[in-house]
Amino acid sequence: MGKLLPTILDTKHENILSQERVLAKTVASVVIGQTPVTVWDVLIPIIFIFNGLKFKRAREVFTLNFLFTKKLALEGAFMMVKTGQSREDALGQIRDRTSQILASDKKGIYSIKIRQKQMREIELLLDHYFRLLNAEAKDFASMVKHAYRSRQNFAAFLKELEGIEKEVNRAASQTVGTTSAPDIVSKMEEAAGRVRATQMNTIFGPSA
Repeated sequence: MGKLLPTILDTKHENILSQERVLAKTVASVVIGQTPVTVWDVLIPIIFIFNGLKFKRAREVFTLNFLFTKKLALEGAFMMVKTGQSREDALGQIRDRTSQILASDKKGIYSIKIRQKQMREIELLLDHYFRLLNAEAKDFASMVKHAYRSRQNFAAFLKELEGIEKEVNRAASQTVGTTSAPDIVSKMEEAAGRVRATQMNTIFGPSA
């Protein structure tokens, strides 16, 4: 049998994930720069320690781990729309998965506090992606317009998301406990803010 053609829902899923990859790769390029990095320099959104990372590999690992919460939430929202799974069940599966990761971490990097903050982020993202996937559109910009209706509504969501992301980053910084952590977090948040501001202007036009 030939490969099944992607459904509209599949296309929406891929378009959303593609936008999140753009954000993650941009932040990775800013944080990591163009030189080899140490393990701590790529740890802030990362769950596991990777030793001996060079620039390209470090950027790839950073990108994957920056997407960790986003992909969990997007997959949960996708299954809610596709199968009618309840929000409670989707979150329960995500909690189980992150609990397993926490239990398997023997180095104390993925702390209970980080997981708790990430679950708040995932809950917000789950609702966000669910709205996008239910929008009567396929491309990302149209999905956002249909789901949020106005620049103000989308800006309010981004402000709430950025606030929760800061809590995750603070928890991770405290766990890492290195002097370089605050500077790395600042670079991450500034880069993400710039990408999202550009994204919002592209979708809704420049603010008055």
